[in-house]
Amino acid sequence: MSNQRDDIQSELILDVQSSEIKIALLHNKKLIELNKESSNVEFSVGDVYLGKVKRLMPGLNAAFVDVGYKKDAFLHYLDLGAGFQNLNKFLHIALSNKQHLVSASQINNIEPDIDKNGKITDVLTVGQYILVQIAKEPISSKGPRLSCEISIAGRNLVLMPFNSKISVSQKIKSVEERTRLRKLIESITPKNYGVIVRTVAEKKMVAELDKELNSLVEKWDDLLKNLQNAKPPKLVIGEVNRTTAILRDIVNYSFNQIVINDEEVYNAVKNVIEEIAPEKKNIVKLYREPEPIFDHFGIEKQIKTAFGKIVPMKNGAYLVIEHTEAAHVIDVNSGNRSNSEQDQEENALEVNLIAAEEIARQLRLRDMGGIIVVDFIDIHSEANKKIVYEKVKEFMGGDRAKFHIIPLSKFCLMEITRQRVRPEMEIKTSEVCPCCKGSGKIGASIVLVDEIENKIKFILKKIDKKEITLKTHPYVNAYLNQGLFSSVRKKWQKKYKCKVKTLPMMSYAYMEYHFFDANGEELLY
Repeated sequence: MSNQRDDIQSELILDVQSSEIKIALLHNKKLIELNKESSNVEFSVGDVYLGKVKRLMPGLNAAFVDVGYKKDAFLHYLDLGAGFQNLNKFLHIALSNKQHLVSASQINNIEPDIDKNGKITDVLTVGQYILVQIAKEPISSKGPRLSCEISIAGRNLVLMPFNSKISVSQKIKSVEERTRLRKLIESITPKNYGVIVRTVAEKKMVAELDKELNSLVEKWDDLLKNLQNAKPPKLVIGEVNRTTAILRDIVNYSFNQIVINDEEVYNAVKNVIEEIAPEKKNIVKLYREPEPIFDHFGIEKQIKTAFGKIVPMKNGAYLVIEHTEAAHVIDVNSGNRSNSEQDQEENALEVNLIAAEEIARQLRLRDMGGIIVVDFIDIHSEANKKIVYEKVKEFMGGDRAKFHIIPLSKFCLMEITRQRVRPEMEIKTSEVCPCCKGSGKIGASIVLVDEIENKIKFILKKIDKKEITLKTHPYVNAYLNQGLFSSVRKKWQKKYKCKVKTLPMMSYAYMEYHFFDANGEELLY
């Protein structure tokens, strides 16, 4: 993601709730990525477990491993890694009470690589203890996908125990810089470790990289302590939480600001930023306004419009996004858009280019993975097809997931495969009416104001409060505040001798409302 354009202003907005943290990435105020981190998340990508082989599947050349999830996790032979025998040897030493704790660099008599064309039954047995890492989180009815090629990610480097390779990110284009980084890392990497140099390490000095490499080695060595007398299933290295991982991976952007609505998380994030990018510590800001943070930055509205089946675009064009078990299908439509001064080919090209940008955004926003088939509007010129293909590649250039794009076919179909490591982001944009419960019939909406007033009267009788905040749908909020001095809200204040504040909530249903005290605690009635 180092190809961030200079003209893009990026903001990271964190909405911290008791049950989850929502993380929104904005480019020029437009929502690009949305992540959710629930409390007590388990089996996240990067977690390292001590597991137990439950079943061998020779026909699949794979094994099912118990890591504590409700379904056994899947481990393919090709995911064992060439250095599996060394990892297995290390595990036996770490589990033994009779051996002194040793680091990976102290292990001599390195075992040969396993045969890449071998069989799962050649290296694993049922009941065997095995060290594995979550490569893909549980998705739908499937358990986690595992790998024995353990890696520990830092900001600039990725450490790989029992792997002798030193590789540099292909996104670093300068041959001289790639050569410098490779020689530098080769000179400081301990024995029996491999390293991947990430894109953000470009132009970094040896002192900073050496410090990070030592901290990653220490983290790996700490695994030894967690393995002593351990019994599977057991988590032995937990990946950092989603918030910290996202900051670690994308804070190399020229962020304009990072805004957080919780003081504890604000302090934690500021500490992370001071550690990984001290020059950016002042961009972290604490949000204290009563209006919900996602409403304040216009994110809630964008979520409602961006996650539906039909996604509107400029000038009346729109996308239709369908999800099936095997693939995702995106249909590009011009809608009522037309330009009499252009011929059909030019019109189709213009709509397709608009769609190319939105499609790239949607893939990241929903975190869609697997096979995606895009049905572009028919264009006949091979040159125009190439333009569309190149634009999709350009707009997807900032995507952190691995992807592959096949050029448009003769029927103007484009196939995209995108890495899926986490469940797809799915947000329902339609809901059952809370008043009619889906029956299609509700009481007259004019009664709603009387209903709210009765609730205020009941609350004040039950609890002595000098101030009440009423949160409602924006339409209802506008009605309650209509008229500067004669609004419904002002009348309530005079009548009940209590300050009544109102806040519009984009996330609320039309006739939904809730009361809160001055401390933000909901008043139940």
